Amino acid sequence: MTYKESINWLFNQLPMFQNIGASAYKEDLTNILVLTKYLHNPELDFKSIHIAGTNGKGSTSSMIASVFMEAGYKVGLYTSPHLKDFRERITINGKKISKNYVHKFILNHKLFFEKTELSFFEMTVGLAYQYFSDKKVDIAIIEVGMGGRLDATNSITPLLSVITNIGKDHTQFLGDTLEKIAFEKAGIIKQNIPVVIGEYTSQTKPVFTEVASKNKSKIYFAQDINHPDYPCGLLGNYQIKNKKTVIEVFRNLKSNFKISEENIKNGIANVVLNTHLQGRWQILQENPKVICDTAHNAHGLEIVMNQLKKETYNQLHIVLGVVNDKDLESILPLFPKNASYYFCKPKNERGLNSSTLQEKAKSYQLIGDTYNSVSKAYKAALEKSSDKHLIFIGGSNFVVSEII
Repeated sequence: MTYKESINWLFNQLPMFQNIGASAYKEDLTNILVLTKYLHNPELDFKSIHIAGTNGKGSTSSMIASVFMEAGYKVGLYTSPHLKDFRERITINGKKISKNYVHKFILNHKLFFEKTELSFFEMTVGLAYQYFSDKKVDIAIIEVGMGGRLDATNSITPLLSVITNIGKDHTQFLGDTLEKIAFEKAGIIKQNIPVVIGEYTSQTKPVFTEVASKNKSKIYFAQDINHPDYPCGLLGNYQIKNKKTVIEVFRNLKSNFKISEENIKNGIANVVLNTHLQGRWQILQENPKVICDTAHNAHGLEIVMNQLKKETYNQLHIVLGVVNDKDLESILPLFPKNASYYFCKPKNERGLNSSTLQEKAKSYQLIGDTYNSVSKAYKAALEKSSDKHLIFIGGSNFVVSEII
């Protein structure tokens, strides 16, 4: 097997939520615990911070990693999903895992993976653990894939747990109320391990407090604490809350690491430079201005659409595509009616047909044409734009990944 063949096997042989949704979701941690035992528990070889939440996990994880990098530490970062390259998921100090390491890991353990019918996500988590162990990282920032309680990453015992916020997403797995979703995310809170909560609501705070109390875990609510508003390399308005969470994380790690206030400030400012995170209110060009953002649920899109309202333009063009299990009733009302829409289907098995999206959008007075690819939709938007126009690209990670 070549590297390309091994990656194709990883993607195609076994279920993966990113492609097929529900059938990739596991209902307990049995498989990942079998895998970590088989690998001789590499997750015990490094310190870690565990991050859950509906939105902001990637940004928060990357900022935390960036601060550690500024302080001179060797930092592993595990995130999902990737935008362009599978290896984006596993990095050390901003550098992607090598193709050779991925290739050898799959070849060495393929028979075991097949025998135990591991999911794509479980195998990838095992790969990250083994890589961070082999490379002897000082700290690993581990982002939850989905939920928390039953997520494969919940096999670590971190120094600190972080929950960014709670919104309605993946309700078919995590529950249809904020309380139920908060309970799933709170599943990462471990016995005597402190937890930082980025944002809470009247429905979610009691859930967090109760779970923390049962686990004898100190709990800190970042939104209630005054922290400096340091400039950030990520431009979205939603980063204001993520920054507070990051600063509160480091207020609780003082006894574990040497991190100065300057490290925190520079880590937040240099997050894109250090970690190469993309797709968060990313400005792709000026004249016409083109902005893309990976926000894809009501909680995230509401903030992004509010930021879009503050932009100055003569005409707004929106390139929009979604996956087929998206709750359109919750997101389409958030989009502006005074825009020209370019409906498209991302290149993914779960991509929603552009005609279906167009028809649904029409009932919310969102009018536009359909295109059979994201690139064609974007090209059409560019052709119909002049210097003082604005193009926004979003609705799904997959749409953004085809443009950047």
